Amino acid sequence: MLDLAAFTGALQLLGGDIMAWLVVPPGIVIGLIFGAIPGLSISIAMAVFLPATLYMDCLPAILFLSAIFTGGGFGGAIPAILMNIPGTSSAVATAFDGYPMAQQGRHGEALGVGLAASVIGTFFGYVVLLLIVGPVAGWVLKLGPTEMLVIAIWGLLLIAVLNDSSFAKGLAAGILGILISTVGYSDTGLMRGTFGSMYLLDGIPAIPALIGLFAASELINMAGRDYIVTDKRLRKLEMRPILQGIKDTFRRWPAVLRGSAMGTIIGIIPGVGASVANLASYATAKRASGDPESFGRGNPDGVIASEAANSSSEGGGMVTLLALGLPGGAGTAILLGAFAMHNVTGGPRFISESTDVVYAIILGNMVQAILLLVIGIAFVFFASSIVKAPLRYLIPYVIAISMMGAYAITGSVVGPMTVAGAGALGWVMRRYGYPVTAVVVGLLVGPMAEGELVRSWQISGGELSFLLGRPITLFLLLLLAGSVILSQLSARRGRARTAQKKASSK
Repeated sequence: MLDLAAFTGALQLLGGDIMAWLVVPPGIVIGLIFGAIPGLSISIAMAVFLPATLYMDCLPAILFLSAIFTGGGFGGAIPAILMNIPGTSSAVATAFDGYPMAQQGRHGEALGVGLAASVIGTFFGYVVLLLIVGPVAGWVLKLGPTEMLVIAIWGLLLIAVLNDSSFAKGLAAGILGILISTVGYSDTGLMRGTFGSMYLLDGIPAIPALIGLFAASELINMAGRDYIVTDKRLRKLEMRPILQGIKDTFRRWPAVLRGSAMGTIIGIIPGVGASVANLASYATAKRASGDPESFGRGNPDGVIASEAANSSSEGGGMVTLLALGLPGGAGTAILLGAFAMHNVTGGPRFISESTDVVYAIILGNMVQAILLLVIGIAFVFFASSIVKAPLRYLIPYVIAISMMGAYAITGSVVGPMTVAGAGALGWVMRRYGYPVTAVVVGLLVGPMAEGELVRSWQISGGELSFLLGRPITLFLLLLLAGSVILSQLSARRGRARTAQKKASSK
């Protein structure tokens, strides 16, 4: 599977081009900064700095942009942990346990755990990419709309898995998220839910909605407090907890490997990416845990599952870019643009004719993962000082930054208005015990599910017998059924343990 001659050539390319390494540290720092600022996504950072790569050779240009990609993959976890604000959609699940850890004064540990999991996940994803980039090209081409639909349905079922409230409330919140995702033009050209407003023709923007649901609603709840961490003794700025979190992550290697493997697999599928990978990995970790009730209350395994998956999905997304010339998401789409600027076309021919360049890109990204650990330690140390900032100053600042970021994403008042509306919705839902996460899952996965359903219907003509000729679809359906059964059994065991604890306490 590994071409040794091309591998040697890749090492020579990397060793003979000093510029390929000089651009990597600044790229990682840029990615960390953009990822850590709510509203400024990784794709925005890559798009802003794309013109600069025109004056670089192909290899340094790709490594610079992928370094931004790598840094941003973890950067989104910083505000998710410290302020319950996912910097990117791929860090949504990171906030589930990362923020409770920060509230407990374990912000350093949470940041260290997230950083180490992100580093390992990134490295794992590219190791897998190095081994399978050739053979996977033919396999990905076999995935059609029916297979993608099953994957989307699996993502929607996460609503039930991630719900700690009643089933009815979780289902209602999930349906609400799906309904919100249908606003605007459909794939068939039908206009829905716009109320005649031209600002809603493109639908509800996802990132501003996430900022509102998670951040704005939480900031409203924090308005009566003085600091994020109430205990003064726990607001210390120390390097030791960060290093301890990194050390603990290596001890939890089964959770890291499980999240990394799931993220890599999901990342290979075009159009799915890290926004689904982190949620799927979190749900799997919760289901496999011996103590699922601890998830959402400050369990480090939740942070590991999310960060390992969203980082390893980067390597998975590069599979389709290199093997097929197809972008798996916004970040890889910009990388594809960089390829085009240097007269390079990804695909099977590129792999066969320029295998040494492909290997050089992959090996360069593996080194980036190691550099992320070094640079990230210093970055999160200074970032953790936010817990010492009084909330009366922090809340207005964060809201202002969030609003400006939302405006930058949409280019209109739709962004800030979405943040405000989603914030009000999130506050009401939190007050009455409806899970905000269920709305988020529906919002992120709903468009994909609808699109693949329409395409599947058009191809099959509405005949269910069409599935009999799709063995991959049938296999995925079996996996889906197995996942549902296992989740139900896990939920039963969890309820039984809770009942036993209550009985023993009496």
